[in-house]
Amino acid sequence: MQPRISMITLGVRDLPRAVAFYRALGLPQLDSPPTVAFFNLNGSWLGLYGREALAEDAGVPADGSGFAGFSLAHNVSSPAAVDALLAEAVAAGATLVKPGQKVFWGGYAGYFADPDGHLWEVAHNPFMWVGPPDTAEA
Repeated sequence: MQPRISMITLGVRDLPRAVAFYRALGLPQLDSPPTVAFFNLNGSWLGLYGREALAEDAGVPADGSGFAGFSLAHNVSSPAAVDALLAEAVAAGATLVKPGQKVFWGGYAGYFADPDGHLWEVAHNPFMWVGPPDTAEA
């Protein structure tokens, strides 16, 4: 079986603005053609592509609105790291949707929306680490 890499592609209204936002969050950008941008996410990639072009490629209307039925998540090593990443995202142009707080399942989480309204959860799960060893926040 060939190795696989998962990619999340977001349709964005303004590619340069979206690239600047995700670079400001510290995501490492990969070499990309001018009509798309790729970022390494430790085992998967984030792709940014024009919203109209992505909708056309999928054969669906580009005028979607409201809650899209999903969120992306970023897991960090502590509640303080949740608050720090939420603040970093807001400073980079995100909208704070829900500040960091204790959640019903025993962790700590908050939400922001990127400049195109894509919903991101930032969470600390004290019961299990989701991701590679975290040396930057230790």
